[in-house]
Amino acid sequence: MGPDIATLPSPGPGTPGNARGGTVRRFGAVALAALLGLLASAVLASRVLRRVEVTGASMAPTFRPGDRLLVWTGSSRRPPWLSVGDVVAVADPRDPGRILVKRVAAVDPVSATLDVLGDDPGASTDSRHFGPVPMASVVGRAVYRYAPRDRTGPGPWPTGYDRS
Repeated sequence: MGPDIATLPSPGPGTPGNARGGTVRRFGAVALAALLGLLASAVLASRVLRRVEVTGASMAPTFRPGDRLLVWTGSSRRPPWLSVGDVVAVADPRDPGRILVKRVAAVDPVSATLDVLGDDPGASTDSRHFGPVPMASVVGRAVYRYAPRDRTGPGPWPTGYDRS
């Protein structure tokens, strides 16, 4: 005769015979999957989005000092995705470690350059001063203002600027 049922060990938490343990295990797997998804999203976002702070008045009234932008860096391919009127972050040709926020005024695919202008010509040092910039110096295109809170929102931003 076989063993008495009362002498068999009862299933503990997390064993297949325990319904509650299975629920906990399933919840843990879902939480782990969600955590891994968030981590992957953060890594991906850090490769295609960059944060930039506006420090001068050259883009007024569109942007003010202290405005913070998300800049889409895209892929390693550069500007077929740039067009006149886009707001871009570009390496300063006078100091490549410094980033400028300017509006694209002209794109020359033949020479792979673009003219960039500030929205306030009186406060802007731009292509009128240093000439066209290489497309390779474009960090990315501004796509969203995330601060200050009362001025948040996506681009595109108005393209009316003074070309004089």
